[in-house]
Amino acid sequence: MAESSRDVSDTASVRSDSSAAPSPRTARRLHMSMFGNVVDPNGGKSLDFGSERSSRRGSGSSAGSNPPSNPGSAPHTPPRTRRLGPSSMFGQLVDPDEGKSLQFGSERSYGSRRGSCGSNGTQENGNTSPKDKKEENEEEPKEMEGGEEAEEEKKEERVEPAPKPRVKMEEVTMEQTNKVLIKGGTVVNDDRSFSADVYVEDGIIAQIGHDLSVPDDTIAVSAEGKLVIPGGIDTHTHLQFRKNGITSVDDFSQGTKAAAAGGTTMIIDCVLDNSDCSLVESYDKWRAMADDSVVGDYALNVAITKWDNKVKIDMEKLVHQRGVNAFLVFMSYKDKWQLSDSELYQAFCHMRDLGALALVHAENGDVIKQGEDEMIKQGVVGPEGHELSRPEEVEAEAVQRAITIADQANCPLYVVRVMSKGSADVIAECRKKGYVVFGEPIAASLGTDGTQYWNTKWREAAAHVTSPPLRPDPTTPGYLMDLLANGDLQVTGSAHCSWTTAQRAAGQTDFTLIPHGVNGIEERMSIVWENGVATGKMDENTFVAVTSTNAAKIFNLYPRKGKIAVDSDADIVIWDPEAIRTISASSHNQASDVNIFEGMEVHGVPVVTLSKGRVIFKDDQIVANSEGHGVFVDRKAHCDHIYGRLDARAKYLLPRAVIRMEHDGPVAQTAPSVAAGYQPRAPRPIRNLHESQFTLSGDTKQGDDDEIGTPISRRNRKPATRVNAPPGGRSSLNIFE
Repeated sequence: MAESSRDVSDTASVRSDSSAAPSPRTARRLHMSMFGNVVDPNGGKSLDFGSERSSRRGSGSSAGSNPPSNPGSAPHTPPRTRRLGPSSMFGQLVDPDEGKSLQFGSERSYGSRRGSCGSNGTQENGNTSPKDKKEENEEEPKEMEGGEEAEEEKKEERVEPAPKPRVKMEEVTMEQTNKVLIKGGTVVNDDRSFSADVYVEDGIIAQIGHDLSVPDDTIAVSAEGKLVIPGGIDTHTHLQFRKNGITSVDDFSQGTKAAAAGGTTMIIDCVLDNSDCSLVESYDKWRAMADDSVVGDYALNVAITKWDNKVKIDMEKLVHQRGVNAFLVFMSYKDKWQLSDSELYQAFCHMRDLGALALVHAENGDVIKQGEDEMIKQGVVGPEGHELSRPEEVEAEAVQRAITIADQANCPLYVVRVMSKGSADVIAECRKKGYVVFGEPIAASLGTDGTQYWNTKWREAAAHVTSPPLRPDPTTPGYLMDLLANGDLQVTGSAHCSWTTAQRAAGQTDFTLIPHGVNGIEERMSIVWENGVATGKMDENTFVAVTSTNAAKIFNLYPRKGKIAVDSDADIVIWDPEAIRTISASSHNQASDVNIFEGMEVHGVPVVTLSKGRVIFKDDQIVANSEGHGVFVDRKAHCDHIYGRLDARAKYLLPRAVIRMEHDGPVAQTAPSVAAGYQPRAPRPIRNLHESQFTLSGDTKQGDDDEIGTPISRRNRKPATRVNAPPGGRSSLNIFE
C-alpha cells in the first residue's frame, strides 16, 4: 500500500504544480501520454489517449487504483505495437522527442496534438513540451523520505528507460517506409464499396478493417472524404517507340511517371520492332529499356508483323519462358505489318493452342491504301486526309471480319483502339451472340473527337493523328462511354505514343508521313471519371472495373492486381472525387509540347499513388528517385477468366451423335448389282473440232469405224435426184427419196 499511496501523491503533485519534479514512474506515464498511448502497468496494454477506454480521469482508474502485483520488480515493458483509435483518425503519428504530429498532405503537419509547437519548445496551452519534460526527467530527483523507496526508484529508473518507437518519425519519410496505414477512407472495388482502413507492409496489403494493430514505425495517411481504389492498369501503351528514324518523346521513365500522376500503377506496353530482329530479341530489347526505368510495374504484349515457322517458335518461347500471354496482329499498314486473312487464321489457331489472347488492330488495310493514294492525288495532304482515307465503315468491316476469323479458330479476341460507333456496335452485337470478344476504347476516343482534323492550325490538327482516326461525329465519345458503362465495352487503354510538333512536322506536306499516336496515359482515369461517373453514366464500382479490375482479369493479373484485398499488391490510389483540375501541356508530366485535351476541366484527381506500398506520387509531384521501383510482371497463359469460358463453350459445341431406338420393322433388300457392281459411265471422247477430215487427194485420216473416217465419195448415201424446173413450168422437187 505504501507504493500505491506514493504514486497517487506524486501524480497529484505534478498535476497541481507543473514545476515540481515528478517521480520516475509518473514521468514515464506523462512521457508516454504524449504518444497518444498510456501503458497499463498490470497487463502492459497500450491504451489510446483521449478515448473512453484510456481516460484515467473519466473512468476513475488512477495510477494508484491498480498497483503492480510486485512493486519491487520492473514494470512490464510496453509492446511495440499499438492500436490506432479515435485519436488517430486524421492519420497522425506523434514524434516522441519533439511532440510533432506527422500528417501527410497538410500544412498543419508540424503542430502537436494539443497545439502548435513554438520555436521556444513550449505549447500554446502553457504546458511544458515533451522535450522539456524529458530534460526535467533527466535532472537529479529531489530527496524523498524513506531511503529504501528512493533507492528502489533509482533502480527502477535504470532498469526501464522511457520506450521509443523503432524508427523516429522525423527520420522516416512516406517514400522510404515499408509500413503505411491508409486511414478513414472508403475502399472501392469493382463489386462493392465499404469504409475501412488499409494497412500495407512490404508492398502487400496486410490488413483491412478498423482499429488495426500496426507497428510503431508505421506512417499514417489520412484518406478522410476520399476513395481508396486499386491502381489503374493501362492496357495499351507505346513508350520509347521508334518509327521512321524518330523515337517518341516519352520513354519508360517519363511515361510511367505520367501514369502515376494520373493514378495508373501498371502499364502493358507493346513490343513493336521495325528492325529485322526476332520476336525474342525484340522482347529482350524492350526489357533492357524498361527494367531500370519504370516507376510502376509493367508487362509486355508482342506484335506479330509477319507469319512463318520462326515466328511460331518464338511465340512458344515467349509464352513458356518470358511471361507473355497476348499477341497483337494488324489488319492494316499494308506492305508493312498487315497480315492476310489466311495468316490471321493460322495465327489465331496457334494462339489458341498456346492459351494466349489475340489482340487485333482492325482496319481494312487494302482499302486504306487506295484511299490514301486518292487523297494525295486530289491534293488533300493535310491531317484531314488521314480521316477521309479511313472512313468508319472500314474500321467496322475489319472488326466484323476479325471476330469471324477468331471464332472459326476458337480463339479469344481483344479489339484495341475502338474509335467509332460502328465498330463498337459490332463488338456489342457479337458479344450478345456468345462470341468471346473484348473491346478497348482509349482515352482519346472517350474524351475528344475528330473535328480537330479540320482545325486551321496545322499543329493542333496534326496532334490528333492516330489510327484508327478519331471520328468527326461529336456524339461518338458519349456513345462509347454509354457502351463502356453498360458492359458492352470492357476496358480502357490510352494507346499513348506521344510526339513533339517538330517530329510530326515531317508530314507537313503529306499526312501519310505524320507519325501516328496521341497522349492519354496521364489523363485516362480522370477522363473516364469526368465523362462517366460525374455525368451519372456509371458508378464508382464500374469506374474501378473499367480502369483496373477488368484488365487484371483479362490479362491474368487478378487478384494480384485490380483489387483492394489482403495479399494483393499494394498498388493503391487515394482518389479525390471532388477535386478539379484543368488539363494543359504546360502542367502535364509528359515530354510532349501539346496535349489533345488542352483546357479540359475534369473532376476526379489522384491525391496519393502507391506502387507496391511505396509512395510514388503525392502533393501533385512525382517522388524523386522512383525510377526502377517497378518490376516486370509475368503473366501465365490459359487465363481462367477467358479460357475457362472458351473451353466450356468449345466442349458444349462439339458435334454429338444422336442416340436413337433401333428400328424393329422390316428392312428392304437392295439389289446386289446396284450395291456392288455399279461403275460410273466412262466419259465420251472429246472431238477436236479444229481437225478437218476433208482432203483434196481423197485420202482419209485415221478415225473410228463409222463414216467420220471414210472419204465422202465412198460413204453410203442415197442417190441424188435431178431437179427439172424450166422457167414458167411445173417442177417436181424431190431431193431425197
